[in-house]
Amino acid sequence: MTDISSLLPASVLRNLADKLYEKRKNAALEVEGVVRTLTAAGDHEKISAIINVLTHEFAFSPQANHRKGGLIGLAAATVGLASEAAQHLEQIVPPVLNSFSDQDSRVRYYACEALYNIAKVARGEFIVFFNQIFDALCKLSADSDANVQSAAHLLDRLVKDIVTESDQFSIEEFIPLLRERMNVLNPYVRQFLVGWITVLDSVPDIDMLGFLPDFLDGLFNMLSDSSHEIRQQADSALSEFLQEIKNSPSVDYGRMAEILVLRASSTDEFTRLTSITWMNEFVKLGGDQLVPYYADILGAILPCISDKEEKIRVVARETNEELRAIKAGPTEGFDIGAVLTIARRELSNECEATRIEALHWMAVLLEKHRKEVVLLVLEVHACIARDAPHFRHLVVFLVHHFRMDHSLLEKRGTLILRRLCILLDAERVYRELSTILEGEADLDFASVMVQALNLILLNSSELAELRALIKQSLSNPSGRDLFNALYSSWCHSPMATISLCLLAQAYQHASAVIQSLVEEDINVKFLVQLDKLVRLLETPIFTYLRLQLLDPGRYTWLLKTLYGLLMLLPQFSFFIFVRVYLS
Repeated sequence: MTDISSLLPASVLRNLADKLYEKRKNAALEVEGVVRTLTAAGDHEKISAIINVLTHEFAFSPQANHRKGGLIGLAAATVGLASEAAQHLEQIVPPVLNSFSDQDSRVRYYACEALYNIAKVARGEFIVFFNQIFDALCKLSADSDANVQSAAHLLDRLVKDIVTESDQFSIEEFIPLLRERMNVLNPYVRQFLVGWITVLDSVPDIDMLGFLPDFLDGLFNMLSDSSHEIRQQADSALSEFLQEIKNSPSVDYGRMAEILVLRASSTDEFTRLTSITWMNEFVKLGGDQLVPYYADILGAILPCISDKEEKIRVVARETNEELRAIKAGPTEGFDIGAVLTIARRELSNECEATRIEALHWMAVLLEKHRKEVVLLVLEVHACIARDAPHFRHLVVFLVHHFRMDHSLLEKRGTLILRRLCILLDAERVYRELSTILEGEADLDFASVMVQALNLILLNSSELAELRALIKQSLSNPSGRDLFNALYSSWCHSPMATISLCLLAQAYQHASAVIQSLVEEDINVKFLVQLDKLVRLLETPIFTYLRLQLLDPGRYTWLLKTLYGLLMLLPQFSFFIFVRVYLS
């Protein structure tokens, strides 16, 4: 084992721990000379022994003057090593970094000074410690001692120079640390961080744009800082990045869009304006990448259309128009349901301008994706309509729209009503519709509506349970109650009434209804409905009825009902069809 006294005289060790800076400095010069001589001789074992003493007996000492001497001694040893310093940096740098958190501000100051001198010698070899050095400098940038802050700034500038000229710097290893530090609120640390982001972005070989989503939120957070200088620096950095995005062929728009959406609802006007401006550019540039995020972007844009700040309103409106012009569909990932949900939510916005734009969006979606939107709107309403008052309002709303737009009933009525029966209880839907139609003043509309409901009841697989219940009307109180609930409104259409009676096996009443039709005006509409009823008798729904014809003694009223229909039919194909059954 090397005897340290044979390498460093006792006077040197004593002076390294002296309270006077000059004595420590002179001792450090002697350490530098000894190390330089050993370096020339290639005796790295003795050099390691000296560094070990400087570390454990000085840098880690409980005495502040010893720690100061250890730091200046380690820096001197590095100067003595010159070009061969790299192989001893693992010994030298950690104790210096450890001193950055020393309770004594003078020790922290000398730690900055020592690392500065070490960095000047090591240059590129110093990069392996970058994350640890960055973390230490980040904390020192907010040091309570002004001298320490000044020393840290000098060291920071040197480290920036070394990084920008180095080809060993790893941005991938650095980004997680930067992302973590971006949430710090201290103004000095924020300035430090923005400074580093700007410097690294200026290096051609470092792709900061590719990692922008990792620290973008932190930059936006700085836009609302109380310090004008920090706001200005953050805005400058963001403007530079936005320009790079415009010029770059490959950008990760998706992750950044999520951040912008959140920042668009900031209470700070400048943050809102900047985020909306970015979204405006993203919508123009993003293409297919942004399609899955259009709903979120719309959710951020619509409230800003009513913003109290005019600049924000202008940009929001422009972005809204850009979004509305997009022709993407579900196959490209365009989520119609999500966009519709956003538009519906904003219908409750307290600002009229936003509500109007939400209505425009619903109109656009209805025009471009009519079937999908109808079903999605229905699903949204069905969720709300699970409560009784809302349920009643929904059914009244539907009936009103069918009354106002007969083409909607004709083209989409079956789709809407079948879907409503799936989303809500089918019996509940039919009961409510029957109650509303019973008092309908427009008799022609009531007749058409009942005919539509009747066809759905008889043909739709979704209503199989409802049909089964009505078939039991003569024996089951629940079935009888349902029959009675539908009957009053079904009377708006004679053929629907007869169909309902046949389904319920109330054949005597069906025959009575047919007998009462002698007072009806037998016109073309009547015959068309009669034709549809006869066609239905051939469907699987009425298989049981056809089988009952095999037992005429038991089902006399069924025979009378069918003979009654026969008498109403003109004598062509369907007349022959019914007569064949009866014969």
